[in-house]
Amino acid sequence: MQLQQRRIGNSGLTSSALGLGCMGMSEFYGATDEAQSLATLEAALAAGVTLFDTADAYGFGHNEQLLGRFLARHRGQALVATKCGLAREAGSYARRVDNSPAYIRQACEASLRRLGVESIDLFYLHRLNLETPLDESMGALAQLRQEGKIRAVGLCEVSVATLRRAAAICPVAAVQSEYSLWTREPEQGVLAACRDMGASFFAYSPLGRGFLTGAIADAASLDADDFRHFNPRFAADNLARNQAIVAQVRDMARAKGCTPGQLALAWLLAQGDDVIPIPGTKRIAYLHDNLGALTVRLDGAELAAMNAAFPLGMAAGARYTEEGMKGVDA
Repeated sequence: MQLQQRRIGNSGLTSSALGLGCMGMSEFYGATDEAQSLATLEAALAAGVTLFDTADAYGFGHNEQLLGRFLARHRGQALVATKCGLAREAGSYARRVDNSPAYIRQACEASLRRLGVESIDLFYLHRLNLETPLDESMGALAQLRQEGKIRAVGLCEVSVATLRRAAAICPVAAVQSEYSLWTREPEQGVLAACRDMGASFFAYSPLGRGFLTGAIADAASLDADDFRHFNPRFAADNLARNQAIVAQVRDMARAKGCTPGQLALAWLLAQGDDVIPIPGTKRIAYLHDNLGALTVRLDGAELAAMNAAFPLGMAAGARYTEEGMKGVDA
């Protein structure tokens, strides 16, 4: 099946208009099931999804290994995006940001082995720090691209100034940041800078970590090891206040004849052909619900109403804990 296609910046690559975030198949969102995750990956490809997003930090390499098992059966049929730069110790959420050229090369080589591929389609710096000069980090990525180990360069959660400086050193094909109806900060300059630089924008957590679907009534419904228990927006007082956002999404979706998740994704898809949401899921039913967003068309009046209903800053609580904010907007 062929889904709508969108170009990935200036890379010459194209992606399905919706990608698949794979992080939750390894950790963060409760219990995992490899058989179920592999079945979801197969279902995504069969439905026309061609972009699969992972990182070396997800499950401490497990997520790349899992995706590698899937890719081994589908050579040349899927694009893989992975990331480096967030160094974590097993069993801990704590992280340090490492952008040194030596670490970037080491991480790339390790990702290639785990994924079982000769070249990574889209390779991101997961976070940026201030210790390593930007020209050294970008120079390392440019060298990997010249060697054919990666096909395109991406940056995550960067500021406008950093994006412009980075793109002057090495072409940046994509920027990935959180973007959704309750996280609209990219509209404060990053989206415009991406367009100036010829980079696509990949929106992660486009469903507000599942919250915008209306499926999370309270934190008690989450698995005990779900990281949302520690996310400020899911703290009891904030969660209660944020239910007003879900109620509005639900009402608008009912009027449109779609699910809340489909409405939230359709809004993102309507922000421009250079915006590619990557909703994550490990379940086939949720995958198909998300893909239903591709048939939802929002007209100018509907988009204006949604923009007014969900203004920047309306969500209660920060996006991450202080530890999680390391390297954000660097």
